[in-house]
Amino acid sequence: MISVIKRDLLLAMRRKAEVLTALFFFLIVSSLFPLGIGPEPALLRKIGPGVLWVGALLATMLGLQRIFAADHADGTLEQMVLASAPLPLLVAGKIAAHWLVSGLPVVLLAPVLGLQFGLDAQSLLVLTLGLLIGTPVLSLIGAIGAALTLGVRGGGALLSLLVLPLYIPTLIFGAGAVPAQLSGQGAGGHLSLLGALLALSLFFAPWATTAALRISLE
Repeated sequence: MISVIKRDLLLAMRRKAEVLTALFFFLIVSSLFPLGIGPEPALLRKIGPGVLWVGALLATMLGLQRIFAADHADGTLEQMVLASAPLPLLVAGKIAAHWLVSGLPVVLLAPVLGLQFGLDAQSLLVLTLGLLIGTPVLSLIGAIGAALTLGVRGGGALLSLLVLPLYIPTLIFGAGAVPAQLSGQGAGGHLSLLGALLALSLFFAPWATTAALRISLE
């Protein structure tokens, strides 16, 4: 698993343009909303968490097809399936590498972009914690869709249709954490539900992705 993570990170560093595309997309989308809506602080604080979460979701989706596509094209994926190492562990390594490349930079950028929306320090902390828990869920669920659409013509559109409905609970709980904190209710409930989604995804997603890969390769 560690070897797969190191390999995928090395390949990602050789394709910096693909990695930076998602990051710049998140940066541009999050920065354009304050310019288009106006300088009203109350409105910006209200929509800020939702805008940042939607931007993070879409930025994560940009890299989903690349999780398995290159390995499928050059035959590496078939060798992974035939290898003696458990395939779910290898799949988990590829998902972890995707999150490190697509999700972690978004988590690190979010507090800086949150300043544009007038969020205070406590709200920025809740936002960052929510993204830190929620973005791995996006990668884990997205990997299942990427495996199911592997090698399918028009797979990008089909992938979006498959994973977007599954992303809705993560989006609701993640984007709702900051408003709950601002209203005095506390963000603990939302973060706990995100943690539950992460625990379920960590357990089921590698196995489901493995089964989907075997189906796609047959």
